[in-house]
Amino acid sequence: MSNKQKRTRSRRGMQAVTLCISTTMVLILLGLVVFFVLSARNLSAHMKEHLTVSVMLKDSVSVNDAKLFCRDLYHRPYSRNIDYISKEQAQREQVKELGSDPTEFLGFNPFPATLEIQLKADYANRDSLKWIAKEIRKDSRVSDLAYMEDLMNRVNVNLSRVSIILLVLAVLLTCVSFSLISNTVRLSVYARRFVIHTMKLVGASWGFIRRPFLKQAVGVGIIAAVMAICVLGAGVYGLYLTQPGIEEVVTWQVLAVTAVCVLLFGIIITALCAWLAVNKFLRMKAGELYKI
Repeated sequence: MSNKQKRTRSRRGMQAVTLCISTTMVLILLGLVVFFVLSARNLSAHMKEHLTVSVMLKDSVSVNDAKLFCRDLYHRPYSRNIDYISKEQAQREQVKELGSDPTEFLGFNPFPATLEIQLKADYANRDSLKWIAKEIRKDSRVSDLAYMEDLMNRVNVNLSRVSIILLVLAVLLTCVSFSLISNTVRLSVYARRFVIHTMKLVGASWGFIRRPFLKQAVGVGIIAAVMAICVLGAGVYGLYLTQPGIEEVVTWQVLAVTAVCVLLFGIIITALCAWLAVNKFLRMKAGELYKI
């Protein structure tokens, strides 16, 4: 093999390595955006499902009646979980928190039995809470009902804003990544523009000429995607080690969807960029190749 051929192969190898590294970095950014968008949705549902509606029961309601009421509410479509807190339990909790027992000077237990209802995420909003509260208050066993409406509204508004910001960021990063990868692929194809023209002169079809470039681009995209997935996986593993309970937000479904998206991005973007770059040089005449 001549020195010229060795230098050509070495240059092509460096171009492939450069394309692979740049594509990996871009895919890591895209993967992070997908990861945060999916995690934000899970975080939204997690926060909503931990907001509670407190239903205070009348003193005349017995334990059995309270448990029947609890079972009835549990079968409602909006209930995710219900905890029954008896008068005695409420007293013990308040004594522990306040450091004093009000029954010593009042002569009776002032704390009512309550039902702590955790709603499903789809019902943790202002409109749903209004009709849920209205429905529960109709029951003769209920003395009062309370929930943190302002907190729920702030949670919904803030999470909506975060979701919009992440979606806008995802669109911008997709455009930027396509531009960066396209430029890198175009440089790789540019170095072989005369080979493309020579193949045209000998009668090769456009599909035959494009095939090796597309294969190389797809191969680079797969390798870059695997590398990006490994980097993202290492970061998620660090989260699992340092943040207890993160698995409730960062689920295996989130990780699987993120990995699939990164792989598809890697294949589609590199293949599309190679297709466009090769077509550009295929449409050029011989004289135009020397002017670029």
